[in-house]
Amino acid sequence: MTANLNPYLNFRGTARDALAFYQSVFGGEQRVSSFRDYGMPVAEGEEDLLMHGQLQGPNAPLLMVSDVPSHMPYTPGENTFSVSLSGDDETLLSRWWTALSEGADIAQPLEKAPWGDSFGMLTDRFGVSWLINIAGSPTA
Repeated sequence: MTANLNPYLNFRGTARDALAFYQSVFGGEQRVSSFRDYGMPVAEGEEDLLMHGQLQGPNAPLLMVSDVPSHMPYTPGENTFSVSLSGDDETLLSRWWTALSEGADIAQPLEKAPWGDSFGMLTDRFGVSWLINIAGSPTA
């Protein structure tokens, strides 16, 4: 028996673009379903927005996304969530940091932290806050 923590990110009309970007960073395979695919009622022009999308792969974190239709409230996740990537694979985590940094607002550069790991924080170009911690890493 297993349990997984799956970050689920909501967007307003940009979920496909965000999922494609995250796939370019992490690799993996996209699986997507639109509101049209499931016959879900949405406003005219929103039928092809993502009702559910996910990114998965053997070496990629599982990430889920959706578009919030206009009839539902949506407040961008400013300071309300973060996605944490951690581990001891310095090469992989550093590569992800570099890719996520493209067009991002860097709150804390990826560098040696007081607790001995390398740590960085950024908000990517889609407004998603990311934390990266590389266990026992020298300096990124």
